[in-house]
Amino acid sequence: MSFETLGLAPALLRALAENNYITPTPIQAEAIPLVLAGHDVLGGAQTGTGKTAAFALPVLTRLSKTTPPAGPRKPRALVLVPTRELAVQVAESFKTYGRHLKLNVTTLFGGVGMQPQIDQLRRGVDVLVACPGRLIDHLDRGSVKLDGVEVLILDEADRMLDMGFLPAIKRLLNRLPKQRQTLLFSATFEAQIKQLALEFMNNPQQVQVATQNMIAQTITHTAHPVDGSRKRDLLIKILSDRHTDRVLVFGKTKHGCNRLAEQLEEAGLPAVAIHGNKSQAARQKALRDFKSGKARIMVATDVAARGLDIPDLPLVINHDLPMVAEDYVHRIGRTGRNGVQGEALTLVSPEEGGLLRQIQRLLKVELVMDVVPGFAPSKPIRLDTPIPKNGGGGGQRSPGRPGAAPRPHARPAARPGHAGPKQHRPTGQGAYAGKRGSRA
Repeated sequence: MSFETLGLAPALLRALAENNYITPTPIQAEAIPLVLAGHDVLGGAQTGTGKTAAFALPVLTRLSKTTPPAGPRKPRALVLVPTRELAVQVAESFKTYGRHLKLNVTTLFGGVGMQPQIDQLRRGVDVLVACPGRLIDHLDRGSVKLDGVEVLILDEADRMLDMGFLPAIKRLLNRLPKQRQTLLFSATFEAQIKQLALEFMNNPQQVQVATQNMIAQTITHTAHPVDGSRKRDLLIKILSDRHTDRVLVFGKTKHGCNRLAEQLEEAGLPAVAIHGNKSQAARQKALRDFKSGKARIMVATDVAARGLDIPDLPLVINHDLPMVAEDYVHRIGRTGRNGVQGEALTLVSPEEGGLLRQIQRLLKVELVMDVVPGFAPSKPIRLDTPIPKNGGGGGQRSPGRPGAAPRPHARPAARPGHAGPKQHRPTGQGAYAGKRGSRA
């Protein structure tokens, strides 16, 4: 199958050819015909499967075939996303695919001034990519109208619910025309998402191209037991041994990520930090430095677990385990993309045994335990260890979901807007193999 067989607009096929996109991915091959036929679609796909093109290409084809109503151009397609980074990425994809179409794409997200966004909206917009909170701000100001929306896309719907966006989403849905096409894409289909689909979608066609919560087969996974107080030293050793690799490191808190990035810099390892407290300009600069190689290491909270498209990322390290097992899937999804080999290392303290057990139960695979010489923990890792209230050495907590049973020790929700793993043998008696390719 090729893109030419899917019924896309010629201008889009030209843009795809210019980017050497020839064969659609499974989610694209299944979803695009359904969207073009006008169906509401409930799409299940992990990150890195090409789902943005699965909705962007047919939506752009639809918009290219119709003439916008007379008067100021109001959004005809609305994409709701959970984070600023994903908003930028999705908008760039629309611009790349639609480069030969005369359509305007605009983003709305918090952390930046309102006036430049108001100016863009006044110039007219066809595709609007927005975080729910900032979009509501504009609706309240009267700077945007949604009565012309023909297609609504909810991208990373499960993440939006995790981040406490459900009330905002319902408020926005009630402001949209009843006659519209609705597309919902999510890595998981929990009860709230199914309820949302039943309430706001019209006989949605479901597309599921991968087993939920499964990680690409191209990723190898290893857990390094270590005392929490020595995690930083072990991380520095690993990063020093892997000096040629670009690495994404996940931490637990915003302050902790800042401090860890500073400590890596002090050790001669160029690093940047990215988290929700940084301004949008600071976050974009950190991403540019990381992608360009100016900073080889990026330390992030779970704000970076989704929505970041980082080419050639061979290694992800969990300095702290996530409090919610599903977040491990999304963190690790930054590597091993598009069939390329990737590696995931997790530093596990004895206090995090319960968190590790949650991850292994979700993946249905035991992570290989590999003790690095000189870093053996003071006591063994026990999977029946209770999950401590403060997460121990664990990861960034995911906010609770409104209307759902609260997760243990979940923090208050942030304000809106602002395939199974490959098992892997240890080399020798718990030795740490410092460079890729050195393991059996």
